[in-house]
Amino acid sequence: MTFSGIIVAAGSGSRAGGDKQWRTLGGKPVLRWSAEALLNAGADELIVVVAPDALDRVADLLSDLPRWRAVSGGDARADSVRAGLAALTCAPDQPVLIHDAARPLLDRAVIDRLLSALETADGALPVLAVADSLRRGEAQVMTDVVERDGLWRAQTPQAFRRRVIEAAYAAWTDADAPADEAVVVQRNGGKVALVQGDPRLLKLTYPEDFAMAEALLPRQTRIGSGYDVHRWGPGGSVWLCGIEVPHDQTLIGHSDADAGLHALTDAILGAIAAGDIGDHFPPTNPKWKGASSDQFLIHAAELVAERGGRIVNVDVTLICERPKVKPHRQAMRDRIAALLDLPLDAVSVKATTTEGLGFTGRGEGLAAQAVATVELPAP
Repeated sequence: MTFSGIIVAAGSGSRAGGDKQWRTLGGKPVLRWSAEALLNAGADELIVVVAPDALDRVADLLSDLPRWRAVSGGDARADSVRAGLAALTCAPDQPVLIHDAARPLLDRAVIDRLLSALETADGALPVLAVADSLRRGEAQVMTDVVERDGLWRAQTPQAFRRRVIEAAYAAWTDADAPADEAVVVQRNGGKVALVQGDPRLLKLTYPEDFAMAEALLPRQTRIGSGYDVHRWGPGGSVWLCGIEVPHDQTLIGHSDADAGLHALTDAILGAIAAGDIGDHFPPTNPKWKGASSDQFLIHAAELVAERGGRIVNVDVTLICERPKVKPHRQAMRDRIAALLDLPLDAVSVKATTTEGLGFTGRGEGLAAQAVATVELPAP
């Protein structure tokens, strides 16, 4: 069944700390979650209602999505809904789903249940049963018990045929604004069906709700590996895992030749399929001549964060005959933990030799390998 969608996103979000529809959740702005969900479910037109001064902002945010347009909203939610209805071009009998941008985790199954319910009802409302016992109180003192039988927690989107919701709003004469569209239609004599909602479809109202929503996002675990080699040359110290280690030689490279951080950077980039260190910091670019490898690692970590992910743990192995790594291992772990903002028990640094075999055994160079585990939002 085809349908149109309206996303109400003109509120100030003051209780959530302001502008909650623009804040990032799982690597995407909150508003974009709802826009993608409705369009992917088959909305053939989507009206996004925002504050007048946010029209340019939403144009940038959703520029790569099809079949949507933005209009200015009003001071009250009902005014914004009316503005969205006025912008529709669909037929009078087409279903319209009206959704709050502050409910980003919208699942296709909820949309399907709403559309099915419209076959026998004037409107459809997703709800959840009230599980907790309820109390009434005054001045922090309980005064009564509220029976929860017959009580439901209302969610959005709410579904109506266009002619039904427009007629109901035209008939609304109360001075007070309605709580939502289901109230408007029910007050006008319409039958509003209750369908099963989704506990994940929580409303982002307070700052702590964002942490809850992040925890509810489906996630995938990615593992990346990295490997790097540098040859020895004349010098008096060597950079390993972000620490300068006194030595009678140094590693030769375009940057500071920190093989440990280079391998770890590649491991993180590999976990998110973002190429390798040479793609981001080409050795042909003089800008990176002698550069600290700290910035390479920080860049890789920032890419993970931009995708809504987090680094879970990292493990680096240095392969060399000299210098001895063990006296500096704790400092290396501390430095990597600081650069990646990880707890120390999520950072491992080890060293081994090749028993005199190969180029590392002959003292010609040093090798490093690394593994990184990353969590990303599931596609």
